[in-house]
Amino acid sequence: MNEPNKPLKRREFLKNATPVAALAMGAPGWRSLLAAGPNAAAAISQRSIPGEPGTRQLPLIQIGILLGTIRRGTLEARLDAVKACGLDCVQVSLDCAGLPDMPENIPPEVAGRIRREAADRGIMIASVQGTFNMSHPDADQRRTGLRRLRALAEACPQLGTSKIHICTGTRDRDNMWRRHPDNDLPASWRDMAACVREATDIARQARVVLAFEPEVNNVVDSAKKARRLLDEIGSPFLKVTFDAANLFHAGELPRMKEILDEAFALVGKDVVLAHAKDLDHDGDAGHKAAGQGKLDYDRYLSLLHSHRFPGPLLLHGLSEAQIPGCVAFLREKITHLTSPPSGR
Repeated sequence: MNEPNKPLKRREFLKNATPVAALAMGAPGWRSLLAAGPNAAAAISQRSIPGEPGTRQLPLIQIGILLGTIRRGTLEARLDAVKACGLDCVQVSLDCAGLPDMPENIPPEVAGRIRREAADRGIMIASVQGTFNMSHPDADQRRTGLRRLRALAEACPQLGTSKIHICTGTRDRDNMWRRHPDNDLPASWRDMAACVREATDIARQARVVLAFEPEVNNVVDSAKKARRLLDEIGSPFLKVTFDAANLFHAGELPRMKEILDEAFALVGKDVVLAHAKDLDHDGDAGHKAAGQGKLDYDRYLSLLHSHRFPGPLLLHGLSEAQIPGCVAFLREKITHLTSPPSGR
C-alpha cells in the first residue's frame, strides 16, 4: 500500500490507472485485457511507457485486413482466419455476414453478431465498407446509394465502429472503379460533390466518419482533388482513406517520391484509414499484394508515421495464401520507423 499523501511514481500510476482507462475506452481489446487480470494490464501499461529501461513501445502502426479478402463459408470462419494470421483489426463488408454489400436494412441481430464474434476473438472493427457510385450519371442510383448508406451509418453503433469507407466513383454506369472520359467534366464533379455533401450530413446525424479514397480511376483521382473536396464540404465527418498504390496516373511512377510527399502535404492530416497493396504499372489502381510491386513502402510508411497515423493499415488486393508474407513484410518495415514523428 502507498504511504498517505505520497505521490505515485509514474510507473505505479500507469499500472494502477490502466484498468480504469480500459473501462473508459470500452474497446474489445481492452475488455479482453481486463479479463486477463491486473498483471496483463500492468504489462500493457509498461509497454506503453516511452524511453524507460526494460520497456518497449506498442506497435507504431496497427495492421489489419479487409475481411472480404478471406473466402470462408461463415463470418466466424473468416474471423478465425484473421486471428490465425496474427491480426486484430478488420474492415467489414456486410456480405461476410450473409447480407448484400449495401443492404436496404440491417437486422440488429446481424449487426450484434458481427460485433460479438469479433470481440470474442479480440478483433477490432476498424471500419465498414459503404461504397457505392457517388458519381453515377443516374440520380436515382445515387439516391439509392444514399438511402442504403443511412441504414449502414445508423447500424454502426451496433457494429462497434465509427468509420465508413466510401468511394467517390466514376461516370461509368457499370463499374465504380473504372475510368470514364466524362469524369473530368464539371457536371461530374457537381453531382459527386452534392452526393458526398448529403452523405456527410447522414454521417453527422449518425455521429460517424466517412473516409473516401483518392483513386486514379475515380472523379476524385488525386490528392489535389481530395483536398478540394474536403475544403468544399468542410466537415469533420468527412476524412480520407489513403492508398498509395492508387495515386499514379500514366507516366507518373518515376515521380513517386514527389507525388507521395505532395499527397501527404495536402491530405495527410485528414487520413483516418490506410490501405496496403502494391502496383507494377501506373495509369491504373494497384492490384498486387503489398511488397510485390514497385511501391516505395519505406517512403509510404514513413509518411504515415510522420503524420502520427496509428492505423489501421488495411491489407487488400491479395489472396489468403499471401497474407502471412505480407504481414511479415509490413511488420519488418514498421519496426524500422524508429525516428520520432514530426507534428501532424
